[in-house]
Amino acid sequence: MLCMLTQGPIGVFDSGYGGLTILKEFKNILPQYDFLYLGDNARAPYGTRSFDTVYEYTLQAVKYLFEQNCSLVILACNTASAKALRTIQQNDLPKISNSKRVLGVIRPTTEIVGEVTTTKHIGVLGTKGTVMSNSYVVEIEKLHPELQVFQHACPMWVPLVENNEYLSPGADYFVKKDLDALLNQSSNIDTIILGCTHYPLLMEKIQQFLPPNINILSQGEVVAKSLKSYLNRHSNINQSTTKNSRTVYLTTDSSESFAIQAKIFMGETIDARQIHLK
Repeated sequence: MLCMLTQGPIGVFDSGYGGLTILKEFKNILPQYDFLYLGDNARAPYGTRSFDTVYEYTLQAVKYLFEQNCSLVILACNTASAKALRTIQQNDLPKISNSKRVLGVIRPTTEIVGEVTTTKHIGVLGTKGTVMSNSYVVEIEKLHPELQVFQHACPMWVPLVENNEYLSPGADYFVKKDLDALLNQSSNIDTIILGCTHYPLLMEKIQQFLPPNINILSQGEVVAKSLKSYLNRHSNINQSTTKNSRTVYLTTDSSESFAIQAKIFMGETIDARQIHLK
């Protein structure tokens, strides 16, 4: 049976605001496409929640975006990618639609890490949930079994960003403390993956406290290039996306609060609309 695709925007989902750093690169690299961003801010953060809860919340968001005619949804959230993506792809998508797709942010980053490192020692910084899931370790082991991976959770980094303290002197202590804790695991780490979409806003501080020879992999540009490649290779999905250079922002919390916070990430004033997930 032929399935007619309904045209719509590319859905971009995050538990909160961090996915905006991914969206910003999407808009830079794919400016002609339409995007529908959904932040589940009322239930953020996801990083400390259980696998079952993250899966339940993420599936609700994915189904909502599908109902808005999104044929492709990007989980622009490391925690959702780590705890929910595989189950949704394997168990839920076959029941929902054979013409819709859900992608995450972990795979594109792990695909290229082998090209960047020379020492074969990789560091991963992320939320407690992402680190505990071992998603980066598993993916890198699959793709690059010769690499050694060292992880460290940075529980204070997201609050620093969301409270607009990421450039303050107060951020120095936490950034240096967590970088030292990671590097103490191996003196040969030459590449660090920022495994949280909030962390690019701390880049200035991170570079300040890292040796200059260490590569920093920030997900935005990597994932955006991967998405462009995916659309080029999957013409049916590409044809199902509208291209009017339009972006709509949705939040499960206050639209006014979202607009204020989103400006930190996007560098521009945006309008948002509040919705409810169930």
